[in-house]
Formats: sequence, structure tokens, C-alpha cells
Amino acid sequence: MNYRNTIYLIMASLFMFSCGSAPKENKDKSTDNPFMSELNAPIDYVSATADDLKNYANSIFDDASKQIEEIKNQKDLNFENLFVKLDGISNELNTASNQSFMLYWVSPDSLTRAYGIESYQKLNNLSTSLSSDKAIYNQLVAYTKLDEYNTLTTIRKKLVDDVIKSFKNSGVSLSDSDLKTYKQLNKEITELSAQYSNNMNSANMAITITEAEAAGLPENFKNTYKTEDGKYKIPVMNATARPVLNNAASEDVRKRYYMKFNNIAADKNIDILKQLVEKRHQLAKLMGFNSYAGYYLDSKMAKNPTNVWNFVNDLVDKSKGKAKADMQILKDMKKNDANATDKKLNPWDISYYENMILKNKYNVDHEKIREYLPMKQCLKGVLDLYQQLLGYEFKKIENPKVWHPEVEMYEVYQDSKLVGRFYLDLFPRPNKESWFYGVGITTGKAKKDGYEVPSSMLLGNFTRPTDELPSLLSHKELNTLFHEFGHIMDAMSYKGEFSMQSSAKSDFIESMSQIFENWTMDYETLTTFAKHYKTGEVLPKELFDNMQKAKNVSSGIHTLGSLRRCVYDLNLYDKYNPEKELNTDQLWKDIDAEFGVESTYVEGTHPQAAWIHINTHPVYYYGYLWSEVYAQDMFTIFEKNGLTDNATGVRFRDLILSNGSQEDAILKVEEFLGRPSNNKAYIKSLGLE
Repeated sequence: MNYRNTIYLIMASLFMFSCGSAPKENKDKSTDNPFMSELNAPIDYVSATADDLKNYANSIFDDASKQIEEIKNQKDLNFENLFVKLDGISNELNTASNQSFMLYWVSPDSLTRAYGIESYQKLNNLSTSLSSDKAIYNQLVAYTKLDEYNTLTTIRKKLVDDVIKSFKNSGVSLSDSDLKTYKQLNKEITELSAQYSNNMNSANMAITITEAEAAGLPENFKNTYKTEDGKYKIPVMNATARPVLNNAASEDVRKRYYMKFNNIAADKNIDILKQLVEKRHQLAKLMGFNSYAGYYLDSKMAKNPTNVWNFVNDLVDKSKGKAKADMQILKDMKKNDANATDKKLNPWDISYYENMILKNKYNVDHEKIREYLPMKQCLKGVLDLYQQLLGYEFKKIENPKVWHPEVEMYEVYQDSKLVGRFYLDLFPRPNKESWFYGVGITTGKAKKDGYEVPSSMLLGNFTRPTDELPSLLSHKELNTLFHEFGHIMDAMSYKGEFSMQSSAKSDFIESMSQIFENWTMDYETLTTFAKHYKTGEVLPKELFDNMQKAKNVSSGIHTLGSLRRCVYDLNLYDKYNPEKELNTDQLWKDIDAEFGVESTYVEGTHPQAAWIHINTHPVYYYGYLWSEVYAQDMFTIFEKNGLTDNATGVRFRDLILSNGSQEDAILKVEEFLGRPSNNKAYIKSLGLE
């Protein structure tokens, strides 16, 4: 989300540490509903209707409700009739939620999208109710008093303890009246979050420019958006931001695009964001925490806001000097640009002049690099590398029954055994979620009739191919492809018994995909697929060497930009004061002043109105940097043993990717490294040492 994707944790889950899960176990095999398929059979999305989705979700809802009552009335408690059964309920609810939300994001059918979000909200409300059910909680606690609890394996005992903690964090200890308030707040937050996402994804903003105004834009990019009257109508979205802001010679065009991009859904989402912050704060106070950040972080690796603030502030201090130097270079560039009428460096100029430095000083032209990165070749390179490294085999399914003709489906095999399935939905289209994610659909889980294999989707919005040109990736987009596919591999690698242990803590999960971005800066890797779309020429070594030299151009600015968002996120959810009016625009200004480098806030813009993280992933942004410390440290083992060393890759798969939350992540990292983790490799990677 990825900002990278990943993220992968997009759906509210039954428990705070769980992820996607597998389909309903006790299916009626006679049903003709495509969502009620046999174990490990792919869903027939072509035949599936909006009514099928709604009926499936309602069936799961009804069945889960019955099983919840059975647990409440259970007399002879044991691990099987409590925790195994609860894992099954969680599994069913999460899969139905995932299917519903996923189709809300990607379905071309408006009714399916409508039923998708409606079903998701209904299932999420039941999950919230279950996770704060006192009768269930009392049964779980009663089990810990039995002798059987003390005989459990380490993994099973951790499941019990984690589930009980998640119940505590879900309001189960509240009074009846407070618990009612807790459930109502969760319901309202879910509804507001859905409105925010819908407003963001349906904005459909664009700028129209003339041929003269299009100067500097790549020809292939222009051809994609050319209209019959010879002008260019460029949609304002993530896929077009970098091409326009990096290359448009006209400052007016850059400004017009920038202003629209940073005002997506601002007319509706500013108010929704305020309500989300307020209601999340109320929920946290209800739970006995000083802030929503404190409530959220209680179950994460970071543990509390103080640790996160210390981590973030330390990085701010380390990156300020480089950021100031980077900014001065860009200011001088614009001041000396004879074509610039306004000599002041504005936020919409930063990417443009950074790109000029890359071109003029380092001879790195990102649009030229695109020509060596056709999506088809890059995707093959990604699939080949992951198969070699992790010991998997991917089989593409011809004519898959998917929700859109462009979607591809693959099956994943390990030692000739099916271990997973993934879908690739790579290009933007109207009403589709506009970010980049590895999206969990089902998760690995042991069932009575066999093992349910995981399934995931890579949701992308890469530049669409045209009749004249294939889809050509920027190097940054190649990074995104490697990153998000890392999330897919993380999901495919879990082979544990319980679905509730399939996902790592959210501030560690990004490390397992961030690590793979390092391969995009390895020349031997690139030469296997980075070939000119016309001539087949391999990416020249000289060009790659220039990319290496330019790797840390503006690294201070970029690091501080990420930290700026971390601090914004933390301010919303850790420093919120209900007695003061929340001005989400002023907050940008205050942070810029605090950093003391350069104000990048522009009056009249509202970037917080279309920022998915502070909507669906509050108090999450720090996790990208927190995770990257582990990612870069673990990569040192690959550097030592070889970037295509299968033994190291399989060891990484089995120790790190397959773990989920079965064992403590820090201990697993130390086992992989052979030592305690540190941040030396991370600081070096940023050029801040």
C-alpha cells in the first residue's frame, strides 16, 4: 500500500491479529452458489451474481450466529470445542468479509459492489459483537483453569493466550452499557470508513491540456490519454501522478495536477475524517487508554506510542540534515532554470527538479528506463525469481473464471503439491480501488476434510497498455510489483493449523515484502527481464551503474516525507484533544514548522481526504519504517549467501514467511540472522550514515 501495499491487511478481522481466512467448512455441496465451492476449488466469479454474494454472506452470518450460541452453551470445555471451533467461525466470517470487500473494490458490476460493502459491514458487525461477547469470553477464561491448558503445545497455548487478549482489547470487560456503546462506535466507524473509501475511489477527477502544455510528457504517456480534438485528458490518480509531476515542463500544468490530486474527495472526506478520529478516540477512552494509538499499539510489536514516537523522532533527527541539503540543491536548480518564471521552489516542482538532477547529473532518465521494463517481462521476472528463491512452482490457469477479463489466475505448487492460489488484477479501470495491495482472500487452515490452501490477489494500478505500446513500468513501479508480490508469497507460505495465526503483527508484516525490493537494484536480477520493449536490448550496465550512484538523490527529502506522514498519523490518533477543534489542514503546517526544513503544505489542498492509511489503517504508517529495519537487516543474509541462493530463500520461507503469529517474530528473526537484529543496514540503505 503498500505507499507500498501492501497491505494487505485491508479488512477488519474477527480478532485484532488475524488476517483473511478460508471458506465455510460445512458447505451444502448441492448448492449452486459459486461462493459455496468445494474445498480448494476456485470460485467461479464469472457466474457469480450480486445476489449470490449477498446470499453467501447471509448464509455465513446465520451459520456463525448458530455456532456462537453453541459455544456459549458448551458444558464440557476442551480445546477442540472452544478454540478450534472459534477458529472455524473466524475463518468463515473473515473469508466472507474478504470476498465481499474484495469485490466491492474490484467488481465492474455496480450492484455487486453495493452488496459487497453492505455484506462486509454486516459481517464486520457480527465479528465486533463476537469479539466482545462476555459469555464467550467467560468460557475461554474458564478453559485456562483446566489441566488441559497446561499440557498444550507452545503454538496452541499462544493461540489461547492471544485470543483471550484480543477479547480483552475488544471491550469484553466493559459494563453492559459501555459495551453497547463500544459496539455502536465500531459500527459507525465501519460505515464512515466505507464512505471515505467510496468517495475517494469514485472521484474521477482529470485535467485537460493542450499539445503545447503537454511538453515534456513522454509520448507513450500522451498517446494513452489523447482525445479526438488533439488535446489530452489525464485522469488524476496514483498511476499518472509521477509521469506528470516528474516530466511536465509547464509549471502551470504541474500545479493544476498537484492541486487536483491533493483535493480528491476533499468536499466530503474532511468531515468524515474528523468523525473517524473523534469516534476512534471515544472508543479508546472507553477501553481505558489515553489515545487510539495507545489502544491500537497495545497488541503490536511497538507496544505503545512512546516507543513509536522515540523511533520516529530519532529518524527525523537523522534525516533532517540530508533533507535540508537535498532541498537546497533543488532550490538552486529552479533558481538557475532559465525557463522558470517563478524562481521559488513549490511542492509541485520537487519531483520535476529531482528528475532533472537525475537526467543531467547522473544521466538517469526514468522514462528511458521504462522502455526496458515492459510489464509482461517484469512480471515473468518476478515470478521466475520467487519460484527460484522460495522453491515454488507457479502454474498459470488458462481461461480462468475471474471477475474481469484482464485478471490472471495462478496456482502455487511446492514439491508437486498445491499450496495456494493467487490472482493478478494489475490495471486501473473505473470504480476500482486505486491503490496497490496484496489482498488476502482465504488463508491456510487445517480442516476435517483436508487442508484449505490460501488464496490472495495482487491489486495494482499500473500504466495500462495501448494498441501502440505495452504497459511500461517505472523503476519505482517495479519496486511496487516486487513488494506487493512479496505479500502474496507471505500468504502462500503459511501452512499452520489455525487461520487465526496466519498473519504476523501489522508492524512486522511489511518487512516480509520490503526485503524483496532489494532485488530490483541487483543488476544480475534485472538482466533476466529488463529488456527494451522494441529491440530486446538488455538494460545497459552503464545506465544501471548511474542508477546506483543516484540511489540516494533526495533520500533525505523522501525519508522526511515518509516521517511527515508518520507524525501526521500519530498526531491524529495519539494527540487528539476533543476539547479543541481539529483542523486537519493546520496540522500539516504545524508539522512542517516543527521539522524546520521546508513547508510543503499548499493552501487550498487537503491530501488527508484521499489517504487510505489514516482511514482504513490508522496508526499504521510508522510500521513501514519499523518493518524496514528488519527487512534490511534480514537482507544482509542474502547478500552474504547469494541473492539467488535457494537454501537461504527456503530457510527465509520456512522461518519467517510461514510463521504468521505462531511464534514470536523477533525470535524467528534472530534465528534467521544468527544474532539479535539491529538498524545498521537500514540507516546505510537510506544514505544517512
